[in-house]
Amino acid sequence: MDLEVRLEPLEARVLGVLVEKALTTPEQYPLTLNAVVNGANQKVNRDPVMALSDDEVSEALDGLIDKQLARKVFPGNSRVDKYCHTGTSTLKVEPAQLAVLAELMMRGPQTPAELRTRTARMVPIDSPERLAELLQPLEERGLVERIPSGHGFRAERVGQRLCPGLHPIEAAAPAATEGAADASAPTRAALAARLEALEATIERLERQLRGLAAKLGEPLDG
Repeated sequence: MDLEVRLEPLEARVLGVLVEKALTTPEQYPLTLNAVVNGANQKVNRDPVMALSDDEVSEALDGLIDKQLARKVFPGNSRVDKYCHTGTSTLKVEPAQLAVLAELMMRGPQTPAELRTRTARMVPIDSPERLAELLQPLEERGLVERIPSGHGFRAERVGQRLCPGLHPIEAAAPAATEGAADASAPTRAALAARLEALEATIERLERQLRGLAAKLGEPLDG
């Protein structure tokens, strides 16, 4: 790995949030401390769900600033400090690669198909071949790794290495018997896929609505 960047778990979550919000809600970026806290603790597109305090997030932001992965900005029309990431320049990656890393930091190891679908809410990845093009240099540099099938998973997965050990490699032990788990797995997978598709659609519609409200000069409630 040509860049010896190692993140603490909370730093990884916060960096993922900064990258995600820069791409999905650019009109609200850079982020206030409160916005970063809310993003770190949100219940969708996160694994695990956390309940971080302002102090914990502030400490993580300071750590990212020390590692030159974030900086504090002082917009002229704002009364509070705001934060933005510097991941593309410090890690020397393109925005789509940084989005992939952010997704892995916020959700853990994923199959290539899962990773492509979930990252699409931040940047479009048009094909499996395009994802492979993005992953290859990251893998060569040691920023991501391939996790072979096994460990309780049937398919190969991709994981990030900026914060090794952030997510468990082994699957959690099933709560029910193996036969019952196998019978219900397709239903759970289908529901999870539908939920993620709905979440991506809602986020896209929200961005479009905010953009339309801004063009019309009308406040957007809520």
